[in-house]
Amino acid sequence: MITFDGEWGLAMRLENTPVFPRNAALGCISDNTLIEAYGQEVARELREIGAHVNFAPDADVNTNPENPVIHVRSFGENPKTVAEKVIAYGRGLETGGILSVSKHFPGHGDTDVDSHQALPAVYYNRARLDSVELYPFKEAIQAGLGGVMVGHLQVPALEPDRITPSSLSHSIVTDLLRGELGFNGLVFTDALAMKGVAAESDVTVKALKAGNDMVLVQQNVEKAQESVVKAIKDGRLTMEEIDAKCRRILAYKYRLGLSRRPMIPVDGLSDRIHTPEAQALVTKLRTSAVTVLGNYFQILPLTATKGEIAVLTVGDEGSDASFIEGLRSELPLKTFRMDKNTGEEERRKIVKELGNYRRVVVCITVQDKEAGEYRSFFAGFRPQAPVVYAFFTSYRALASLEEAAARSAAVVLAHSGEEDLQRYVADVVLGKASATGRLSMRIGNTFAAGSGVDVISGSPAGIAPEDYGLKSYRLHRIDSVVAAGLAAKAFPGCQVLVLRHGQPVYDKCFGTHSVTDTTPVRATDLFDLASLTKTSATLLAVMKLYDQGRIELTDAVSKYVPALRATNKKNITIRELLLHESGLVPYIRFYRDAIDEYSVTGPFTQGFVDEWHHTRMGEYTYACSDFKFKKGLVSATKTSGHTLQIADGLWLDKKFKAAMMKSIAQSELDRKRFVYSDIGFILLQQVVEAVTGKTLDAYLVSEFYRPMGLEHTLFQPLNRYKKADIMPTAANDYLRRQDLCGYVHDEAAAFMGGVSGNAGLFSTAQELGKIYQMILNEGELDGKRYLRPETCRIFTTEKSAVSHRGLGYDKPNLKDPKANACASSAPASVYGHTGFTGTCAWVDPENDLVYIFLSNRLCPDAWNGKLNSMKIRQAVQEVIYQSLYTPE
Repeated sequence: MITFDGEWGLAMRLENTPVFPRNAALGCISDNTLIEAYGQEVARELREIGAHVNFAPDADVNTNPENPVIHVRSFGENPKTVAEKVIAYGRGLETGGILSVSKHFPGHGDTDVDSHQALPAVYYNRARLDSVELYPFKEAIQAGLGGVMVGHLQVPALEPDRITPSSLSHSIVTDLLRGELGFNGLVFTDALAMKGVAAESDVTVKALKAGNDMVLVQQNVEKAQESVVKAIKDGRLTMEEIDAKCRRILAYKYRLGLSRRPMIPVDGLSDRIHTPEAQALVTKLRTSAVTVLGNYFQILPLTATKGEIAVLTVGDEGSDASFIEGLRSELPLKTFRMDKNTGEEERRKIVKELGNYRRVVVCITVQDKEAGEYRSFFAGFRPQAPVVYAFFTSYRALASLEEAAARSAAVVLAHSGEEDLQRYVADVVLGKASATGRLSMRIGNTFAAGSGVDVISGSPAGIAPEDYGLKSYRLHRIDSVVAAGLAAKAFPGCQVLVLRHGQPVYDKCFGTHSVTDTTPVRATDLFDLASLTKTSATLLAVMKLYDQGRIELTDAVSKYVPALRATNKKNITIRELLLHESGLVPYIRFYRDAIDEYSVTGPFTQGFVDEWHHTRMGEYTYACSDFKFKKGLVSATKTSGHTLQIADGLWLDKKFKAAMMKSIAQSELDRKRFVYSDIGFILLQQVVEAVTGKTLDAYLVSEFYRPMGLEHTLFQPLNRYKKADIMPTAANDYLRRQDLCGYVHDEAAAFMGGVSGNAGLFSTAQELGKIYQMILNEGELDGKRYLRPETCRIFTTEKSAVSHRGLGYDKPNLKDPKANACASSAPASVYGHTGFTGTCAWVDPENDLVYIFLSNRLCPDAWNGKLNSMKIRQAVQEVIYQSLYTPE
């Protein structure tokens, strides 16, 4: 049985053989069928040289970017991604007749010592090991892959004797790998000559006794054999143990075809290895791993319409030749070059000249540590034009220049710089080729694992903020504002969108779904808008009915809502509801009517913890922990009577909506002054539904959302989307006793079944941008009219005589800047709204701007007030105003 250590094919050990990408690059590929095809090709080449076993794939999860020995050998830092790639590569090898060997069990990814030089330690507890380090091995075993290599590691959680390496540990090799995980294939040690175990006495015997079938690369083979014979004679090893290992090895030798002992023809071997198909696969793998980060302002593809483009290459002369050639085929270029011999004066001259161009491309061809030598230069490299970086190098080179890359409009990571790959990246930049890669490992604090945007061949040309009167280098300060919020845990994730003259000059996602779910926020992820529903849904419907002459602002609400006619609310008008000047109470805790009062000890909420109140619902508020809903009112399943779903496994009696309206009718009424009220917009929902004969959501879909092409703007999003597509809103909600994702956070809206005039809408920043751009355009979007211009002007310009509010819209509070929900630089003409979950939308007709900010600040803590105390939303908006300028 001939074994080979070829993680990236023959080229790992043999010169003049096909050079496949490293695993870190392959981990960026979205299509795992390519990884399996890669395994099959490596197997074919191994068979050509007579090998039967490949010590691959590497199944280590590289969660330590500074790992000195694994790093690019790993498929990444996401255990699931690594497992998928390991299985695909291993399956390809074994389909091709080569035994795969997943390594380095139980996981070498988070170490800071090279086991070739010393014994690394992994100090995590068992729960962490199960979820990260061991996960790919478990999946590979379940998939039926045939080999595992045990690494030389110190893992106290698995081996109590801290001086026993994993490769010599019976607890790890036999009890865990063989016993608990059920692996019945071949177990190999890593090389026993490595310094991680070389100092051990009788190392070969210990390795066999631990449960390994085959021991690799002893320092002295003859002495190793003698030690094994001696161990058998003195009873430390039994013949039964040796026989069991031999039977497994013989079985695999038979499976691998060694019973036939085929001869290996040497003539023509090189040609049989270097096939056109092999080279085509190498190219396909390289190009499929190309990853685009950012593409802010949709800067890619670049076109010649914006004038000559500057290209600055950092690297040796000619190292960028194919890239430059590819760009020059479509673009007018001026090229600059800098290397370690370029003096300070020449560097300053280059920077000054670059200031004359509308687009700058920086081509990095220097490798890893050498890239770090340019860190100080790029720290001060801040051209006013948008910058696109093309890295024909590895992760570590990009990490060295992370700060500069974070300020760029786009980064293209190619992982290496072969000529065919340079030409392909040029085509990506030009929009002639696609890039769909996703980072397999994080890069500093800027780019998370899984980051990446699709750039599809034939995409429309991008824009730059400068084309629309904003300085991109200033606009980038939004990143810093948001980063500060993320660092302070003001929210786990957000989307930020800025439109100028109808164009997206800033469109970016930050953070992750939650503290525990590290899925990066995507542009298509849905957010719970909370009270932003008022202007993104209910107000739209009211404006449409007014536009059609079906209602008047002076109409009494009781004209459409019979429940109010015999009450002190019969004379409240639609205008008063929109201005929040009706005298209605701010809110009603409708859910209290659903709770069995006999199940509550003391008050339902109080300001301190005791035996009965230990469920935290606010910064200083605790709810009764053992309450029950009224019998018959709530069901665990949907029934003919229980049709209002408020959470997973919680269905409310449909009659409860009528009870809520009764509570509104019987609620207190104050004098007519400004008091922000959710109740008013719940009543506006009743008006819309009474006039149209449709539910609020159905009416909005037919009149606005469907014609506008809004696929991700809807109530009750779980009817269409999976939870993985929705941002979690809250963890362990005190009322529904579960994490909320896809169910509206607002209790009143929840008990309305998720469709309410005050809250319940879910959407994305991009789709909300369309709604508010339509309003800014005075009722028109993409050539279709939704509202008359005069209707839009009335609703967006009318202002209360007693407050800063408008007709449904919030406006800048010029009298009380501390209470202002807008940036201090926002003009008085601005209108929009905010949402309790950490959202806002602001329209500035004076500067032709739309600004959207969506976050899930309540996850995981509903009392998290940092978004407000840090004024993140206002600070982002302030950056927008500081970025405005008048183009020449």
